Amino acid sequence: MRDLITEPMARPEDLGGPIPDSHHAVSVALPLWQHVIAYEEQDPDLISKLQCGYPRFFLHPDVVQLNALAEERLAGDGETCVVFPSQSAADRCIAYVRERYDIESTRQTFGWEQLSAVILPEKGKVAALKCWRFGGEIVSSRMAASALAAGKQSEASQLLKVKGAIAKGKLKQRLAGLSGQAEEDVFLFSCGMAAIFAIQRVASGRCAGRKSAQLEFPYVDALKVQEEFGPGVHEYLGGNGNPITDLQKRLQQEKLSAVYTEVPSNPLLRTVDLAAVSELTRQHDVPLIVDDTVGTVVNVNAFSFADVVTTSLTKYFSGVGDVMGGAVIVNHNSPFADYLRKGLQRESGDDLWLEDAIVLEQNSRDFVERMQQINHTAESIVDFLREHPKIEKVWYPRDHFRREYDALRRENGGFGGMLSIFLKDAENAAPIFYDNLDISKGPSLGANYSLVCPYTLLAHYDELDWAESWGVKRDLIRISVGLENPDKLIQKLEAALSVI
Repeated sequence: MRDLITEPMARPEDLGGPIPDSHHAVSVALPLWQHVIAYEEQDPDLISKLQCGYPRFFLHPDVVQLNALAEERLAGDGETCVVFPSQSAADRCIAYVRERYDIESTRQTFGWEQLSAVILPEKGKVAALKCWRFGGEIVSSRMAASALAAGKQSEASQLLKVKGAIAKGKLKQRLAGLSGQAEEDVFLFSCGMAAIFAIQRVASGRCAGRKSAQLEFPYVDALKVQEEFGPGVHEYLGGNGNPITDLQKRLQQEKLSAVYTEVPSNPLLRTVDLAAVSELTRQHDVPLIVDDTVGTVVNVNAFSFADVVTTSLTKYFSGVGDVMGGAVIVNHNSPFADYLRKGLQRESGDDLWLEDAIVLEQNSRDFVERMQQINHTAESIVDFLREHPKIEKVWYPRDHFRREYDALRRENGGFGGMLSIFLKDAENAAPIFYDNLDISKGPSLGANYSLVCPYTLLAHYDELDWAESWGVKRDLIRISVGLENPDKLIQKLEAALSVI
């Protein structure tokens, strides 16, 4: 297996290769700026070179094969199939394509575990895959491979079931210990977005018809899930306004289902004043839902103020980049705890596949130690970049919104491994820097090896003006720091900057 710390996926000939070198990789090499543009434009030549991609955006070859098998068995003329991990996930897709696109579809069980196929007209496949992406209720590559290998078997092996159950128990125990909550308050999902989607359903069900609110500019699909699966969302994303003041005015006029935010936000690394927000949401009987994927439970204690914390286990918790997973953790001290816990018990389809749980458990055993090293390295990188004459701005929670971040920071907690940068004369300089950087380049973050991407182009290519209106510059570059020697990372950054 290629060691991405010593031999990153950064050369033009690496285009389309898996990051990491695994059949189950969750990132893909896009080594040149033009590759990112071609990917977003869906250039057929580039797309044909992609061996994998982030699983909610790019169907893994095994998932493609599984869908094709379902189509062969179940679809009629002019129909297609998308396989989901459970009947309830398939039913949500059916409701989504009907309500959003006025497309009728049906569901059939697919004869292995809880897999269910949504059968719909060919024209509806794009809509179904939007549900797959935004809702995150995906069939993982390992689940698809197991289903394809099972043939006529209707159940996984008993040994796998036992090992998977043990792994899930250990994951819940580990997350409970790190967060200070009870194991019964930890719920596991197929990915971080599925976790957000689940708590969104619970919160929306508590007060049907009410919109939610988003504080600070979030990861793209954290906002999309509120837009696509509910009555809508009020956006208080920072910019030049005061999101808390704006939220207070909204709450005085309108009841909300929930308030969402991230600590810190992705990609601007801003942290809202959670103490003030919590006081406001409690006053108005609204759950506060916080995602700590970027900060991590090692560094921040969002439970000081949040009613619920969501997190992507795909990222730092795993570190390897070869498995998806997500979690919702209820704050047992929240006044909404009983309602939220019971709601999650109903909504949790146990969609985290057994083999994925086993891999996650193994990968996360040294999570704390890895995170502490990444914290240290990231600070060294930030110190170098902040003083470099070709860098206009660096975003990192140590250096802005520090008071708000420190209010959540744990004893011995650091500032995380993610930072964003903007170069001087970025329109011309950013592509040159990116193309010459000898660090793995592709989507995702939180790996044990550093990953770089032109974040705004990847996440907001069709809405660049909108993103810039909230301060997310189109040529912004996001860096996720790994376990490399900090001096060697600095040398690579300096080498790429020197070409400009």
